[in-house]
Amino acid sequence: MISVTKLLLETEYFGDSLRYSQDSRGARHGVTSGAGPVVVWNSTRTCNLKCRHCYMDSDARQYQGELTTEEGKRFIDDLAAFRVPVLLFSGGEPLIRPDFFELAAYAAAKGIRPTLSTNGTLITLEAARRIKEIGVGYVGISLDGLREVNDQFRGKQGAFQAAMQGIENCVAVGQRVGLRFTINQHNLQELENIFDFIEQEKIDRVCFYHLVYSGRGNQMMAEDITPQEARSAMDKIIEKTFDFEQRGLKKEILTVDNHCDGVYLYLKMLKEDPERADRIKTLISMNGGNRSGIAFAEVDPFGYVHPDQFTQHHTFGNVRERKFGDIWTDLTHPILAGLKDRKPLLKGRCAECKYLENCNGNFRTRAEATTGDFWQSDPACYLTDEEIGVPIQETVNDSGKEG
Repeated sequence: MISVTKLLLETEYFGDSLRYSQDSRGARHGVTSGAGPVVVWNSTRTCNLKCRHCYMDSDARQYQGELTTEEGKRFIDDLAAFRVPVLLFSGGEPLIRPDFFELAAYAAAKGIRPTLSTNGTLITLEAARRIKEIGVGYVGISLDGLREVNDQFRGKQGAFQAAMQGIENCVAVGQRVGLRFTINQHNLQELENIFDFIEQEKIDRVCFYHLVYSGRGNQMMAEDITPQEARSAMDKIIEKTFDFEQRGLKKEILTVDNHCDGVYLYLKMLKEDPERADRIKTLISMNGGNRSGIAFAEVDPFGYVHPDQFTQHHTFGNVRERKFGDIWTDLTHPILAGLKDRKPLLKGRCAECKYLENCNGNFRTRAEATTGDFWQSDPACYLTDEEIGVPIQETVNDSGKEG
C-alpha cells in the first residue's frame, strides 16, 4: 500500500505509522520488530454480489466449515498475543455474518484495531451507528465506477445506489469511510469522476487498487491496463492529490498492490522537485516495498493462513490447529520462508532492478499467474528498463547480426 498523500505532502494518517517506520525494514514477522502483521480475515465467502474481479470467487450461497463465533474469538486471542495491530474484516461480505459486530467489538476490546472492507450495500443507519460505537477505525467500501459501470462490474442492478446509501450513513454518524476502486480497462475512464465523487460526498479516503490475477480476477488478465495507462493513471492521481491539498481538502489517497507506484512518484518528483523526491526516497526505503508474508497476512473463512488475500493457493497452516503466531514464524514452508527474504530468489527484471530495496519484487501472485514461477518478474511493473537500470537487450536479426 502506497500512501500518495504521505509521500507527496508528508500528511500523516493512522496507517502511515505502520508503513513508514525506521523499524520496518528489520522486521521479519510483522509491521515492526516485536509486532505482528496486519491481518485480513476473510470471515465468510458468502456475498450478496458477484463481482467480476473477486479474488474469493464469492457468491450468494452458504459455505460449510467457516470459523464459528467461538473459534473466531480464540483466533482473535491469538492475534492479540502476537501483537497484531490491525484486523481487517473482509469477505465475501463480512456484514452477512450475524456475529460480525460481536467479533469486531471483541477485537477492539483486545487492543486490535478493527477495520472493515465491504460492498457497503448492507450498511443501514443503525449498522453505521453500531460500527462507529464499536470503534471500527475505518470502513472501506468497494466501488468500481459510478452507477451503471459499478452495477455491471458488481453483477447486480442497484448495487451502486445501495453502496451510496451505505456511504451516506457512515458520513452521517461520523464514521471514517473511504472508497476501494480497482483500476481496469472497464473503468479507467471513471478516474476523474471518482475524485469529483469523493469531494461531493465528503468521503475521507480513496484506495486505487491495481488488478491482481486471482480468483475471478484471473479471468480478467487481458483486461488489465497497459503500462502507459498505468503511468497516466498515476499522473492523474498525483495531480488530484496536489489539487485537494491546495484547496484545503483533507483526503487520504493511496494506491494498492503495485509498489512500483512509489518508485514512479520518486522518479517524477526527481524531475520536478528534487527536495520532495529525496523525502519520497527516504520513506519508500523505510517501507521496503511489498511485505506479504512479513507485515501482511490473510486468514480465510476456514482458518487457513496465507501470505495475503490474493495468494490463497499457498497455505501455511490452520488457526484451528496451531496459534497464528506459531504458523507465521515457522519457516519450514519454502514460500513463507522465501517471502521473508525474497531478494535472492527473484528473477528477471525484478532481480536486476536498482529499486529492488524500495519495491521488494512487487506482487508475486501476478508473476506466478502469468509465468507459472512464483519468483519471476511482476508483469504489472510499468517502469521502463532504462528507469530501473536493467540493461536493454540487443536483438538479433535473421542474419545473425545484432540490430
